[in-house]
Amino acid sequence: MNIQWYPGHMTKARRMMQEDIKLIDIVVELVDARVPMSSKNPDIDTLAAGKARLVLLNKADLADPVQTKAWEAYFKSKGFYVLALDSRTGTAVKNVTAIIQEACKEKLERDRRRGLINRPVRAMVAGIPNVGKSTFINTYAGRACAKTGNKPGVTKGKQWIRLNKNVELLDTPGILWPKFEDQSVGLKLAMIGSIKDELLDSLDLAWNLVGLLVEKYPGFLKKRYNIDESHDKMDIIEQIASVRNCRLKGNELDTQKASRLILDDFRSARLGAVTLDFPCV
Repeated sequence: MNIQWYPGHMTKARRMMQEDIKLIDIVVELVDARVPMSSKNPDIDTLAAGKARLVLLNKADLADPVQTKAWEAYFKSKGFYVLALDSRTGTAVKNVTAIIQEACKEKLERDRRRGLINRPVRAMVAGIPNVGKSTFINTYAGRACAKTGNKPGVTKGKQWIRLNKNVELLDTPGILWPKFEDQSVGLKLAMIGSIKDELLDSLDLAWNLVGLLVEKYPGFLKKRYNIDESHDKMDIIEQIASVRNCRLKGNELDTQKASRLILDDFRSARLGAVTLDFPCV
């Protein structure tokens, strides 16, 4: 599969972020804990050069906790402040303000010396589509400030949100980057739902996902579907179609429907807590 998705509104959003970055003290980047490197936009590193940085490993409840710990250590070794959290339940969200204050302590000290006591820290919340930025903002603020959805592209424009006297957030639309140099990155982003499903072939995507699961998490598919994992990937999908009665007219196996089922079960962690990126440390 050759996966690419960079609609015009992302170019506009990137330009807008470039203009706003001069107002910002810290860039808070959300990545998906299941694919921390694949979901980390290299363009944001360029935009945020010279700014304090916080990486939030969101959806940590869906990811392999052993790998999440390894990713926390990896990003800290690269100079980022890091926190793993689950925005939907609010787990660890209460720790974000303290980390932002710590990351910006030099800026706050400069403000204090200049007599600027009550100026809040300004944080830009950034990330690719569908990593949960709006859910994070609403949970963090304790109220519905941002539109949410389980499809990429819900947030289309920027908005400032005053959380308290200490922190102001700038919510930004999810942006990808123009070209995936490594197509495995595009595949993994498609698997977690950061690329519109309408642009993809579910069977190809499930075929690749099955391969990763059999290699990295043997037994997960067997446990969920009661199938034999020792066969090739297409046979595994056909087994799942048979077990879950995914059939077309004439009793033919509906592998497309089975593929969508596998993707849905992966995205909701019904297959188990899975990570598809592994840190090189």
